[in-house]
Amino acid sequence: MSAIFNRIKNLFGQGSSALTYGQAKELASDQNPEVRKELAERIDVRPEILYFLAEDPDPIVRCEIAKNEAAPRQADAVLAKDDDIEVRSCLANKIARLAPNLNSMEREDIRHLTVGILEDLARDQVPKIRQILSDTLKDVADAPVSVIRQLAQDDELLVSVPVLENSPVLTDEDLLHIISNLLESKALSAISRRHAVSPGVADAIVDTDSKEAITVLLNNESAQIREETLDLLVDRSRNIEMWQGPLVRRPQLPASVALRLAEFVADKYLTILEGRRDLDAATLKRVKKEVHLRIGKAEPNLVENGGEGDGNPIQINSDNIDIALAAAKRLKREGKLEAKDIESALKTGDRQFVRSALAIRSELSLAVIEKIVKTRSAKGVMAMAWKAGLPMRLATDLQSKLAGISNGDLINPRNGFDYPMNDEELAAELSFFTD
Repeated sequence: MSAIFNRIKNLFGQGSSALTYGQAKELASDQNPEVRKELAERIDVRPEILYFLAEDPDPIVRCEIAKNEAAPRQADAVLAKDDDIEVRSCLANKIARLAPNLNSMEREDIRHLTVGILEDLARDQVPKIRQILSDTLKDVADAPVSVIRQLAQDDELLVSVPVLENSPVLTDEDLLHIISNLLESKALSAISRRHAVSPGVADAIVDTDSKEAITVLLNNESAQIREETLDLLVDRSRNIEMWQGPLVRRPQLPASVALRLAEFVADKYLTILEGRRDLDAATLKRVKKEVHLRIGKAEPNLVENGGEGDGNPIQINSDNIDIALAAAKRLKREGKLEAKDIESALKTGDRQFVRSALAIRSELSLAVIEKIVKTRSAKGVMAMAWKAGLPMRLATDLQSKLAGISNGDLINPRNGFDYPMNDEELAAELSFFTD
């Protein structure tokens, strides 16, 4: 074996010594594939020698020709139909890199031949080959239109999605044609993520009724969506809550759309609408009025079951602090804001109501309640529960479930149910947060 490598070294030198045509021809027919591989890697070999090696019996040699940018394009055309996947993969990587320079190729025949090779690879039966082209050509402005269209309509998402999402080659006409034949929501979502989706393409996406693709479209701030289309989506979002968040966050939201959303969106989105700075003063005033109107309408229905039984009488699970506070106030007025109501809300994860109920029962501000919870002070939470007139057992639950205090840091009841600190100590602890 050492004799073979010595021969290679002597013939090739350090890779800088030029070979004569006769030497190269002799090496191309050498019985040892390592010798032929070394020759296939060189860029100073005559094109006909490299073309000859494109049909070498050893795939390792052919792979080196596929990677060699000095190989004639005719050799690449042969390798595009090679039986070996790795050879075609090597060729796909090289040819795709040449795509940005297609228009600058001096010879028209070479340009056409290169496009033909790309088209062959875009139709390759192996997804890996097509994926290499897609990943390389996805944002190339001068990529061949025929190749991009082929990749964009590929059944494999790993192939189609990068091109659908990024390629500047695809026109609106292309996209509309593709959308009319697409069934896969992930491919539609890729089009929804494109930069500056046109109104016509946006309408076509909405017409597909793909909830996932429409959600992505609404989240795409650069997507141009007609006001009429937004009106349609607003109507449908009454029953499709996943669209409500993106809708209330849409840039340059028309005033009419904002007002209609304020009528029904989930409570957690009301504060987003109220906080928008792009709405004119009159619209913002009407939005806030609608929000408070909703709170007023909701208040009479906040209490269910009359506080009887073991269930939670609140049943609102509102993310809007105003509505949660209204519920707590009403219960307090009716003498029904009891410890069991707070315990039930705590079990169901209705944290806004728990905070509101603590504020109403303790007569502390919501800001103080928030401060105690955020500092994760076990003594502070215990003092807050004491001020709200709650049993120590519930004070321990509030430490863990509301403030997120770890088990090792919890303060537990003394004798199973008593507060471990006296009233003066608890009041002093509370003063750290109220003074």
